[in-house]
Amino acid sequence: MDEPERWRHMSTAPKDGSRILVTVRPSEQGPAEVDLAYWARGDQFAGEGWRASDSSPGRVVEYAEPELKCWMPLPSANLSRGGSLPAPWEGEDAQQLDGSGI
Repeated sequence: MDEPERWRHMSTAPKDGSRILVTVRPSEQGPAEVDLAYWARGDQFAGEGWRASDSSPGRVVEYAEPELKCWMPLPSANLSRGGSLPAPWEGEDAQQLDGSGI
């Protein structure tokens, strides 16, 4: 896609089940935020519509169309654009990561 790091109108969002970034409008529940979502066909758990990617059977998080302001494709790890991936962690014990060995 052209200009993958640009927000786009929700009317152009893919409805093929692919994961995308969405801007959730601010509401009485909190400020605007970005979430990972996808378009789902209706099933035994919920109707057709936008779902948060962390939904699970029986615990579906759905978004109504007016709740979503815009969308963007997921960024890719495009190393040709000057970015780089972090080096693998080379510590002695994985339990030391993020202080989890305390």
